[in-house]
Amino acid sequence: MAEINVTPFVDVMLVLLIIFMVAAPLMTVGVPVELPKTAANALPGEQEEPLAITITAEGVVMIQTTEVARDELVNRLRAIAAERDSTKVYLRADGAVPYADVVQVMGALNRGGFDNIGLVTDTGGPALDASDG
Repeated sequence: MAEINVTPFVDVMLVLLIIFMVAAPLMTVGVPVELPKTAANALPGEQEEPLAITITAEGVVMIQTTEVARDELVNRLRAIAAERDSTKVYLRADGAVPYADVVQVMGALNRGGFDNIGLVTDTGGPALDASDG
């Protein structure tokens, strides 16, 4: 018999497809923070995976999902900036974090080589115009 049986190949491919479908949602940044709500529109996507800096309600600074001490933040950011094409970074801060802490981290981002900082918020907040009622 000179035919090739493709049934095992199809079975393996379907199993891999299911594994990737289950694993893909788990690959996002998973540091839980309570983002403030604004009326701003979403930013357009990019080709390179975005770098996310998170400030938790306790004031802990995290790069992606790795906790970083504040005195090491600038050095770590410089090392990351040297390896990346984009200077775009997303800053996620819990709504309970004082404004001074957010601004200090933004200054560290700038000193670390990231001058294009996007603040991440949730939608549905007040628009602060006449339509707010």
